[in-house]
Amino acid sequence: MSPSTDAHDIPAELRYQARTIIDTKGSRPDISFLAVPETKTVKNRVHLDVRVGRAFPREERHARQDAEARRLVAAGATLIGRVDTPDGTSHLVLRDVEGNEFCVT
Repeated sequence: MSPSTDAHDIPAELRYQARTIIDTKGSRPDISFLAVPETKTVKNRVHLDVRVGRAFPREERHARQDAEARRLVAAGATLIGRVDTPDGTSHLVLRDVEGNEFCVT
């Protein structure tokens, strides 16, 4: 192993870009931690993604994201909007009651 890589052969410059906790039994959501380039002016230092639409066609993925956003808005979140990315994926951006952003993907 090179000193510039870790035990999983991840180069040092990419090592802390992302980590995911995966429920291998499939009964709980995965939790992903991603480094982002933007500076934040709000207090949160962790950005959570709630994944509900993986591996579904676009229309069904949007429907699942929208349903989860409605549930979260009913619990006190604020919907900011949908972000469509060049690769054809999308996510919804929301804020919790304290103003911290998170996404439904």
